[in-house]
Amino acid sequence: MKPTAVAANLRNNSLDAAAVKPDAGSGAVIRSSRICHLVILSTAFWALVLYSCMHGSDGGVVPVLSFKPTAFSLPKLPVISIPIGRRPPSEQTPASVAQVNRSITAPADRCAGRYIYMYDLPPRFNDDLVRGCRALSPWMDMCPYLANCGMGPALGDEGGVFQDSGWYATDQFTLEIISRCRMERYECLTGDPSLAAAVYVPFYAAMDAGRYFFNTTSTRDALALDLAEWLVRRPEWRAMGGRDHFMVAGRTSWELERKADVDEEWGTKLLTLPAIRNMTALILETSPWDRDNFRGEVVQSWSSLAIPYPTYFHPETAADVVAWQEKVRAAERRWLFSFAGAPRPGSKKTIRAEIIRQCGASSRCNLFDCGSGASCYWPGGATRVFESSDFCLQPRGDTLTRRSTFDAILAGCIPVFFHPGSAYTQYMLHLPGDPNSYSVLIQHTDVTGRNASIEETLSRIAPEAVRAMREEVIRLIPRVVYADPRSTRVDFKDAFGIALDAVIDRVAERRRGAAIDGEH
Repeated sequence: MKPTAVAANLRNNSLDAAAVKPDAGSGAVIRSSRICHLVILSTAFWALVLYSCMHGSDGGVVPVLSFKPTAFSLPKLPVISIPIGRRPPSEQTPASVAQVNRSITAPADRCAGRYIYMYDLPPRFNDDLVRGCRALSPWMDMCPYLANCGMGPALGDEGGVFQDSGWYATDQFTLEIISRCRMERYECLTGDPSLAAAVYVPFYAAMDAGRYFFNTTSTRDALALDLAEWLVRRPEWRAMGGRDHFMVAGRTSWELERKADVDEEWGTKLLTLPAIRNMTALILETSPWDRDNFRGEVVQSWSSLAIPYPTYFHPETAADVVAWQEKVRAAERRWLFSFAGAPRPGSKKTIRAEIIRQCGASSRCNLFDCGSGASCYWPGGATRVFESSDFCLQPRGDTLTRRSTFDAILAGCIPVFFHPGSAYTQYMLHLPGDPNSYSVLIQHTDVTGRNASIEETLSRIAPEAVRAMREEVIRLIPRVVYADPRSTRVDFKDAFGIALDAVIDRVAERRRGAAIDGEH
């Protein structure tokens, strides 16, 4: 066929096609090419939607949706994760960021194993006693000494004896208020007793005991019996029978462990009550002749632990402690030994009279005789004496221990004991296991029966040994002081922190023992 004929034929075919096609404006029928085009666009759109759902935001794998099978469901097929193609390099997460994300874990619970649950006791057990502070002691008005969370009135520098802050006229029997204020700010308090490592009972036992020393036993014991009855009805108590409970009682065992209901005997029977004996009591002095109820050791009074008497120093931070340590380390010690105290006329339990005699006769002893006009209640007076001495004599007082021991340690003065029960069998949580590292023991029988010379005994100790002991005493200062209970900046382990750790450990041991017993 000739080219002209082919062209004519094409034109005729086009005209025939146009003849069967209605006007485009009528919209009655869509051209075939437009149908194909729309199908392609629709397919692409839904493919994109499906891709987005499967792709996610991080180029991971296709999520597998799981539906609850019906009674007619087919058996489950293995779950297969289908990887999606990797992102372009510009969209991929940097390796360093991915590594960091993989290393992020939930933060550890810093209070795990250290939570404390504190009872909200009825006010008759604590706050009402503070409100009646004028009746707490037959010898003095205790009200001023309950200020500042039990630390007492703030002191100045007392003529250069103390630092500008952190010093208070603290009474030796206000430790319960100090402890409660401290616990109220404890970082691991919990309102859920099931989480608690221990349960704190903020009962003011020392205040209760002090106001009724000369009353009948029924009057003296009334509030203690009331507390025991209140506690045993509590579900928190029943969980372990009180063996996870603890309290701070700022008195000695002599004042809290009366053995018989006889008016002539001293003190209350708080710590002899069966319910209270299940608890741990932190007290100023234990009775070394009573057998421990849980360990069978003749070193503790049932379940009580001895903790230091409060001193005048209540630092807020470790820096405060270091500054004081530097001060006492640099102090000029002009006296070989010293004694601050009063005689005990007629007492056969102490050798104070002989100590006062020997000290008064020695040119190397500084005597601060509280019975001849000098006030041992003036904090600056005794501290100045201790700061200027190498050794400080610490005979027993009304009981085996005395607060002066810790005032001496605070001043960097090496304590000299005359009975091992004055420290060695008491403050084992806070003082070193080797007594010779920080103290001297001169048996009281050597002084009274063999006329041993205190001055000669101390003079025989080599100067380098004295320096080593003094440094150990100064190192002990943060362990025997109670930090300011109002402070949230305490950053060192003080006497209370050490005692609290011991309570938590004791309760944990009891729980382990109960668990082992339950397995057999």
